Amino acid sequence: MTKNDLRIVFMGTPEFAVETLQALVENDYNVVAVVTQPDKPVGRHQTEMQPSEVKKYAVAHGLPVLQPEKMKDPAFIEQLRSYHANLQVVVAFRMLPEVVWAMPEYGTFNVHAALLPKYRGAAPINWAVINGETETGVTTFFLDHDIDTGRIILKKPFPIPDEADVEYVYDGLMHLGAQICLETLEAIVAADGHPVSIPQESVQDLKPAPKIFKETCQIDWTKNAKQVYDFVRGLSPYPGAWTTLVAPDGKETVLKIFKTRKTGRSAGQGSGTLLVDGKSLLVACADEWLELVELQLAGKKRMQATDFLNGMKQVADSKVK
Repeated sequence: MTKNDLRIVFMGTPEFAVETLQALVENDYNVVAVVTQPDKPVGRHQTEMQPSEVKKYAVAHGLPVLQPEKMKDPAFIEQLRSYHANLQVVVAFRMLPEVVWAMPEYGTFNVHAALLPKYRGAAPINWAVINGETETGVTTFFLDHDIDTGRIILKKPFPIPDEADVEYVYDGLMHLGAQICLETLEAIVAADGHPVSIPQESVQDLKPAPKIFKETCQIDWTKNAKQVYDFVRGLSPYPGAWTTLVAPDGKETVLKIFKTRKTGRSAGQGSGTLLVDGKSLLVACADEWLELVELQLAGKKRMQATDFLNGMKQVADSKVK
């Protein structure tokens, strides 16, 4: 078979998925339809409807767009079937029912932002950085009944520098995801629709990547400095790690932390103690002082810690929790 024999339905929603869809279009793959999330209400009064990044790209390039509320909706299933796709490609989308992923002749494969079986779940990039991994990557695999457990087609590693935040890793994996998708399609074409794929190995120390909520992002200062350092960069710039700043009078304010710096200095103070050292703002972790570099008070703009110190009185008498 040739690439012209493929009729592809692409499924995805955020910016991360656009890079792969763009690669398919620019490499002349026949994308017969795009499936994405319904438009979301935005604005102060929730009256404006915001399309997904994938929809914006699809509309700009004349691709048919489907936006089902429910993936099992009979009308959507019938509409999807009408495109006669023989392959589906999924990037950063929702869980699919079997009636959808099993529909095409050559199956449905997913581009996942981790080296499976590590980091199955909704937020693999964040959790890899939070856990201090030095390497992650992308994986393509065929969908089956369980989340992120299907047979692996290809893997590509990606190094995580110690100073990298999640934005850096996100951007790197977004480009790598497009590349591995093209290579996977080439393998499918070369194998007449049935490329070599292997079952995921059994792993005892399986690291999950569950969805991240606001509560997930609260900093625990009783952990060691390296753990807090990784936690902050694993959530920076979005959704952002946060803590509570407690003033001497007991007033509490939410404080987001976007960047920290390891000092290697033993703290010897209670976790959450603040210390102003010249123009530096330090906070005590379980073992060492951690320098706060970039932060944001509730209702204020993101700023350097030096600017924060210039505008705040009695910081040294405050604490974080």
